[in-house]
Amino acid sequence: MTQRTTTVSIRTPTPEAIWRDTERCYRVVAARDSRFDGQFIMAVRTTGIYCRPSCPALTPKAKNVSFYPTSAAAQANGYRACRRCLPDAVPGSPDWNIRADLAARAMRLISDGTVEREGVPGLARRLGYSERQLGRVLTAELGAGPLALARAHRAHSARLLIEMSELPLTDVAFAAGFSSVRQFNETIREVFATTPSQLRAASLRRGRQDTEGLSGATRLSLRLPFRPPFDADGILRFLADRAIPGVEHVVSDDNGITGYGRTLRLAHGSGTVWLSPRPDHVRCELRLTDLRDLSSAVSRVRRLLDLDADPEAVTRVLGADPALAPLVAAVPGMRVPGAVDGDELVIRAMLGQQVSVAAARTAAGSLADALGEPVPGGDAPLERLFPTAARVAAEGTDILRGPKQRIEAITSVAAALAEGTLDVHIGRESEELRDELLACPGVGPWTAGYVLMRVLGAPDVLLAGDLALRRGAEALGIDVATLAERARGWQPWCSYAGMYLWRADL
Repeated sequence: MTQRTTTVSIRTPTPEAIWRDTERCYRVVAARDSRFDGQFIMAVRTTGIYCRPSCPALTPKAKNVSFYPTSAAAQANGYRACRRCLPDAVPGSPDWNIRADLAARAMRLISDGTVEREGVPGLARRLGYSERQLGRVLTAELGAGPLALARAHRAHSARLLIEMSELPLTDVAFAAGFSSVRQFNETIREVFATTPSQLRAASLRRGRQDTEGLSGATRLSLRLPFRPPFDADGILRFLADRAIPGVEHVVSDDNGITGYGRTLRLAHGSGTVWLSPRPDHVRCELRLTDLRDLSSAVSRVRRLLDLDADPEAVTRVLGADPALAPLVAAVPGMRVPGAVDGDELVIRAMLGQQVSVAAARTAAGSLADALGEPVPGGDAPLERLFPTAARVAAEGTDILRGPKQRIEAITSVAAALAEGTLDVHIGRESEELRDELLACPGVGPWTAGYVLMRVLGAPDVLLAGDLALRRGAEALGIDVATLAERARGWQPWCSYAGMYLWRADL
């Protein structure tokens, strides 16, 4: 990808939350439509249980059900999770990327473990609101306040550790973010209507995947669900083209790319992840030095592969464009690649300005090789973390090659990231972050749009000036002079349209 000067970002109205449309929700439940799993929760008053929409149990009568936007809202109203359909083990709601309001940004941060690390005051500070105002908005929009939402998140993390590790249950409690074993036991009983020991026993009877602890680290093997179809080859190819040796690695055979791995810089330590697509899930092999980072690592990996996307919604809009329709039909389930670290993505985006993908990868590789930290007990070939912004700011001048002005721009932005004057994280408001990025020396509209698309998961950004994207448009018979105008028909999925245009240039 090569930078030019224009991006298109079109603000669209926030779509009406599906859970408020009770008739539509009930039709989905009656059809057991798995495409809506994670988009809303069904609670059954006669049983006191909440389920995913596709639960295989007998469909309850319409008069006996209520619908909620989150499992936390259902729990707050006295319901417990269905042990048959496991409603927490589904893709997350795509609303958190489509929407850019306070509730959506808060949910992204909660899923990343911000409340466990910084508490509700830290969550409110990152979002720029008072705790009281934040609680009022979340309760009105999502049916539960930040503590209840974080509690539901902790319960999900605890279930993963109970079922997928051999960690003692006392250690599971604190690794999942609970402040006491008593709180842990009470939450598991309330949410899953069983005890932690019974959950573990049930997982052993089902033939749990064995786990292994080595050198103070823990290995976990997880199944990450997604909404089909899923263009695994496309997103893995995108990551493979940009993979930095030592930080990332790609596995391939005669049939194409079969796996992708990378190192992770997390709040309490480092980790590595290997991802292998399967027909109905992505196999995720995690190695963490501190289990408190589990939920954050899973959340970041899901964003990296855009696993919470709603491909049917994308297809409905983009498939209606005559030029895009054949490619959309040929490559269903396109995803927009995300990022596991905001600072890293900003620096790599700046390295990629006005140069080829190969040149950007070489520059990033030199930076990582010289300044990246070794991963303790790392698994070859994943042996090195991408360097911190502070280290790039302090030593990047000696490593980076190219025009002096470009090197100064990269180190200046790295210094701003290290100092916190430029804060790039998933809870940022997109237009505010765009303005801050554009105020940095050497950051143009392409870079700002690219960061919004990958770090925030913004679905409606089109890098209209990108040369590869424009070549792809021409290959599909789209007049590039009217690209920005045509993009209005693609909203709110311009980012996905851009991925299809890049694919057309291959």
